[in-house]
Amino acid sequence: MLKEVKCLKYHGGTFVETEHKVVKEEPLAISINGRHYVTAMISPKMKKEFVIGHLFSEGIISGIKEIVSLQLAENTANVLIMHPLKVVAARKIIVSGCGTGSSFLDESKLPKMTSGMNIDSGDIMAGVKSILQSEVHETTGGVHLVGLFEKYVHKYVQIRVVEDIGRHNALDKVIGYGLLKDIDFGKTFVTCTGRISSEMALKCAVANIPLVASRGATTSLAIELGEKTGLCIIGFVRGEQMNVYTHAERISQSSRD
Repeated sequence: MLKEVKCLKYHGGTFVETEHKVVKEEPLAISINGRHYVTAMISPKMKKEFVIGHLFSEGIISGIKEIVSLQLAENTANVLIMHPLKVVAARKIIVSGCGTGSSFLDESKLPKMTSGMNIDSGDIMAGVKSILQSEVHETTGGVHLVGLFEKYVHKYVQIRVVEDIGRHNALDKVIGYGLLKDIDFGKTFVTCTGRISSEMALKCAVANIPLVASRGATTSLAIELGEKTGLCIIGFVRGEQMNVYTHAERISQSSRD
């Protein structure tokens, strides 16, 4: 995840030779049924989860059972899927935020949230705070964090935190992890460190994750998509404050009194 590199540090008017830890970034070329699909720049951990989550959130597969085989090498992933024609129709429009685009901007194709979950604001604020306890994030400041939280009895517990150079990559890895563990996304929520873009909102909606919260901002298109799909979008979660942009009914009434 980290690599130590040489650098010149400027301090007090002079340069000093030193070493500094930076985040690793590697290409991963994904081929589907023998044809190149995309090359993604990712952090090198959880490649399998990334491929599965990415194909799912991009609409290439509708479930993990549609993957016949997945072979990983150092910088390649070769995937055989049951319905390769889905690749032709997927992701034609490029959107903001370093993602690969979206085929869901046509309102008739937008996913509709089926989860009826309500989440306490205390769980949301605790969830955003908890993902910040990342050694890589503290050491380098060079990764985004995404946390997945699942309801256990009467509260939500953290089941996975993912680090990656890209927030979209981290979300894909979380989704892939959930698919491999057969997690019911309708009973979860995610928190993240970066901006909630339209791409992030779509990925959550496709996975039926009812709520996404971040310490950062969101965008107008993400809010529009959240309204239309049933996704609750929350930004600027800091201390005891947060901005709820869409579907406030997903926050339990007792926490808003």
